Amino acid sequence: MLVFTFAFAEAQTVSKNISSNPEVSTSYAISFENAAHHEAHIDATFRDLKAGDTEVRMSRTSPGRYALHEFMKNAYQVKATDGKGNPLEIERPDPYSWNISGHDGTIKLSYTLFANRGGGTYAQIDETHAHLNIPATFMYAPSLANQGLEVTFKLREDLNWKVATQLKQVKGNTYYARDLQYFMDSPTEISNHSVRSFDVDGQTINFVLHHNGTEDELDTYFEKVKKTVLQQKAVFGELPQFDYGAYSFLACYIPNASGDGMEHRNSTVVTNTRSLANGGLEGNIGTVSHEFFHCWNVERIRPQSLEPFDFEEANMSGALWFAEGFTSYYDDLTLCRAGLIPEEEYINGLTGTFNYVWTSPGRQFFNPIEMSYQAPFVDAARSVDPVNRSNTFISYYSYGSMLGLALDLSLREKGLNLDDYMQLVWTTFGKIEQPYTIQDLQNTLNTYAGNDFGDQFFNDYIHKSGMPSYKRLFDMVGVDLEQDTSEIGFGAQVRKGVITSNTTIGLSAYDAGLENGDTIIQIGAYVLSDTLELDAILKHFKPKDVTKIVYERFGHKREATMTFVANPSYSIATIEAKGQTLHTNQKKARAAWLGAK
Repeated sequence: MLVFTFAFAEAQTVSKNISSNPEVSTSYAISFENAAHHEAHIDATFRDLKAGDTEVRMSRTSPGRYALHEFMKNAYQVKATDGKGNPLEIERPDPYSWNISGHDGTIKLSYTLFANRGGGTYAQIDETHAHLNIPATFMYAPSLANQGLEVTFKLREDLNWKVATQLKQVKGNTYYARDLQYFMDSPTEISNHSVRSFDVDGQTINFVLHHNGTEDELDTYFEKVKKTVLQQKAVFGELPQFDYGAYSFLACYIPNASGDGMEHRNSTVVTNTRSLANGGLEGNIGTVSHEFFHCWNVERIRPQSLEPFDFEEANMSGALWFAEGFTSYYDDLTLCRAGLIPEEEYINGLTGTFNYVWTSPGRQFFNPIEMSYQAPFVDAARSVDPVNRSNTFISYYSYGSMLGLALDLSLREKGLNLDDYMQLVWTTFGKIEQPYTIQDLQNTLNTYAGNDFGDQFFNDYIHKSGMPSYKRLFDMVGVDLEQDTSEIGFGAQVRKGVITSNTTIGLSAYDAGLENGDTIIQIGAYVLSDTLELDAILKHFKPKDVTKIVYERFGHKREATMTFVANPSYSIATIEAKGQTLHTNQKKARAAWLGAK
């Protein structure tokens, strides 16, 4: 039975008050007097230290991210004293840490933090909020990682700030984490936000929203959130047991935020510059759906390769096609089942991701496991040298999403479905919090659908880069898949004659030897000009036509022979849109796939 409530007391964000914890060895106090200039002042006290040098460092990574982010760069004015206030010597052995010597078992550290990116990874401090991702905010002592931590947030009362977090409330604005792993995994939103809550089987789901909109807009949006939560619960048959009995969405839909979403054990950050009034009522809910599904898949159904989370180096996992990709499959599927996306819109919406994955040359270089290994280089990671990812990389989000679709429809051919497989993975691994390997996923599929089916799926599509038989699978649910080979696949982005992207392996421009930075002058008898652009010229040709192309590279004019290649893209649509009628079995199969659970 569900009980929907809209009252919310500050303590409900996490739990009832508890007394101060004697095992706490790290305490923080953070204040925001200079928020206008994106600064926070942080005091940290590390107790129960062993004699000798103590290492204090800042994380290089953030839970839910798979790349390095070097948060140390935003900390300065670092000072340290012992428990009696005597100054201590600080040495820098590397860019990420300090060695502090001469202490008396206690180190009191203070520093200033600059923070101005509101999303799922960094911190943002200004006069609208203090949006704190913990690794981007707080230094820590690795030797105390298994001890409790407390943090006191000194709020800007003049800005009507209040705290929302999955941390456990001690009293007032002081909160507790049982160890460093939990602390680092506990984002905190401090702002003049609004909250809506509802109870599901004795646990509370909170939606915390910092925005510039109205309470009526939040009420309307929260109804969508509730429907999303309940449809995902139906997949697994139950909610996880949240620590302290609550789960909180921490949403910031404000102009100074960035578009992002990041899952955590009992909460998630969802941010966007798009307000609810400006398209967010429809456009922001997809991130809510994706991140909530993660409270099962990745937070508790967890790859062994992400355990324990490493704050000093990037974790590499070959399971992101499942952890992120299958979650991506379920985000829009959930919205369709919840009635928030019409069936035809959902089916048409598969087209872009389908083409991105199955027409990409990247499959000839990496399988889904190896694509997952690329995460440390692509997950908001930064570099300045040019790369060839448009030819070699397919996002594990998208690749896994299409594999989830293929597995779901393939199981439905056998009278089974992906929901029940996910529930079996949940009860076998997630519910008891036993990390899994990729072989475990295969073994579980073998248990559910038979060895022949499970081995074939993993051998052909996970360990190799094969493409499932989508045309047959789609036909089962009354969806038409077509590949129109009558149009040219040029294979490059061109602006005013200049190629502005890497050319795509296997398409016309690449095969002719053209490359990023080349300027196209003439194709056949047609000369590019302000009045005759590339798209207009290409309409004079068809696949398999052969012609001369003239282009400039590094100031020199060149000529090559171009054989036009067909565009490999697919179209996806309901058969009703093609003027056909669903037969009874197709209608039942589609309803079982896309209907509410």
